[in-house]
Parts: sequence; structure tokens; C-alpha cells
Amino acid sequence: MSQPLGLDDLTHAVYRFALGRPGCSPEDLFSGLGAPRDDIRRSVDRLLELSLLRPLGGTLVPAKPSLALRTLLQQRQAEIMSKQQEFADIKDAVEQLAEEYEVAQPSTSHSGWERLESQAAVLARMERLAGRATVGCMSLLPAETVEEEALLARRPLDQHMLERGLSVWNIHLESVYNDRAALGYARWLARDGGRVGTVPTLPMWLVVYDRTTALVPIDPRNPAAGAVQVSGAGFLTGLVALFERLCETMRPLDSLCGGAAQDRPTPMEKEILRLMSQGLTDDAVRKKLGVGLRTARRMIADLMERLDARSRFEAGANAVDRGWLRPCACADDRPLPSRETQPSGSATGTAGSPRIVSRV
Repeated sequence: MSQPLGLDDLTHAVYRFALGRPGCSPEDLFSGLGAPRDDIRRSVDRLLELSLLRPLGGTLVPAKPSLALRTLLQQRQAEIMSKQQEFADIKDAVEQLAEEYEVAQPSTSHSGWERLESQAAVLARMERLAGRATVGCMSLLPAETVEEEALLARRPLDQHMLERGLSVWNIHLESVYNDRAALGYARWLARDGGRVGTVPTLPMWLVVYDRTTALVPIDPRNPAAGAVQVSGAGFLTGLVALFERLCETMRPLDSLCGGAAQDRPTPMEKEILRLMSQGLTDDAVRKKLGVGLRTARRMIADLMERLDARSRFEAGANAVDRGWLRPCACADDRPLPSRETQPSGSATGTAGSPRIVSRV
């Protein structure tokens, strides 16, 4: 307790001794404390300097600390106030430098959009937007965005919005059932009041806050590239419409069951047929679905067996005949050859079968 006053243990002991024996002499201190005489003399000098002891007729009388140390308290208070003012001046200087730095930076913000060129910047913006949200958020979460570290960062944001009574909608790939961390996060959100569904494929990562602000990837294939924040009505109308369209076709989490009827394809199997009809390879199909190559090949082989097909072409024709695949129901994402370079007679197939099926 006496350290702030500059009193060590021996000096404090000298003062306590004098309190118990008012009018004690230096010899009393030497014999009573048993410490080296030079050390006791230095302690007495310090107490006299602080006016905590007063010499009286060859003896030492303790003084009342609140009176003796009033000047010391005033000095320390003045020193503290000076330090506080110095701190305030330093803070003002730092803020001024920070403002000058921001002004000097090249602007990445434009009317209606802003680039966020790192994952850290994206997370910081998500924290800000989630904290300011008044309605809720909607997210599309393809496989490359559901790494465990990313989910751990999202969870407190979602939880805070749910606690405030806001809506949180997430759409995952159906392959989420193969990812323990992603499935655990999705089930936690569903239990805590969020809405969670699955679809066979997703076009990209997307988060929309309050239907007024969205984050979209700079490069959908590389989450580390960052994101773009968009807020224009034109952008948001299309992005919200995309999300709502996927909501119409999504399955609620855990609604898929292993005992599905074998005579009808699941939504994921329909998507596989659609991707096969575009001529995509097994590797391209598995990337779209977010599953492993062996899983994709196993599902394709199972479909071909159920369709009693020996080739992709036959599988496509049989799928159309059974009503599993609608002719021309899907747009081809691959670039088509130009009329000049397309070989004549390349559109093969049976009568009534569209060209898109003939490529299965």
C-alpha cells in the first residue's frame, strides 16, 4: 500500500514503530527493529522528508498522513493531469495522421459498389453489415465457402442477428451432408431459428443484407480474391430474385432420405442429368455438385444402370422418354462452336430428340 509513496518495507516498519511508541528515540528504533543502523537512518530521513515524522526534543513523533502528505497529493495530481493532457494530444495527432492516410489512399469505392480485396476485409464488412441489419440476411454457400474457419467466423454474426429477432436464410449444396463442419453449422442454425435448405448446385457465393446490400465474389472460384459490395437497386433486384428462385426449389435441411423411390430421380440426380446433357465431364460434374470424383462417378453409374443405358447418349434419350429430363430445359454453359466451324451432320440423334440430348 505504501509503495506509491516511495516507502519500502523498512521505512513503513519505522513509521509503524513510531506510531506504537510516540516520542521514541533513534536508539529505540535501532534496538526495536534490529535492522542495520544505516538503513534505519535512511528510512527516518525519508519519513522526515515526507513530514510523516517530526523531530521533537531528540525524539520522533508521527504526523497525521492526510495533513502531512497533502502537498504530495497535490503534486501527484498535477503530474497525472499533465500526463492525461499529453495522452489526449498524442491521440489527436494519431487521429489526424490516420485521416490524412485515408485521404491519400486510392479510392476503391464507386457509386453502388466497393471492392474488398482480402478475406479479412470481407469478414470485417460482414461484421459491420450484420451489426447494422434490421431485417436479416440471405446467403448462398457453395462448397468452397464452407471451410471450418469461415464458418466459425460466420456463426457469431448469425447468432447475433437471430438474438435480435432477424431472419437468417442459408442455402447449401446437397453435398453439405458429406462435410461434418458445414453440416454441424447448418444444423445449429436450423435449430436456433434460421432457415436452411439445400440444392444440387449453386452459381456462386452470395450474401444479401436487408435486401439492400449484397456481397458477391470477385472470382467465384477463388474466395481469397475478396468480394464486391453492391447496393444499387438494379443489382439487388436480380440477386434477390436469384435467391428466391433457389428457395422455390431447395429442400429443407435433413429432408433427404435414403429410401427414396428408385423410379424417380432426386433433385441432385436430375441436376447430374442436366449437367451430363451439357457434355460436362465427370470431373466438371463433381465440381458443380461439390462432391468427390468417386462419388460423382458412382452416382452417374447408378443413374445409367437405372436408365438401362450403355452410353451417355442412351441415358439422355431414356431420361427424356421417362420424363426425368425435359428437352431443351437447360441452358448450356459451354461455348458452342460457330456455324462456320461446326461439322456438318454433327446434330445426331433419333427423331424428336433435341440436339442438347444427343451430347449426353
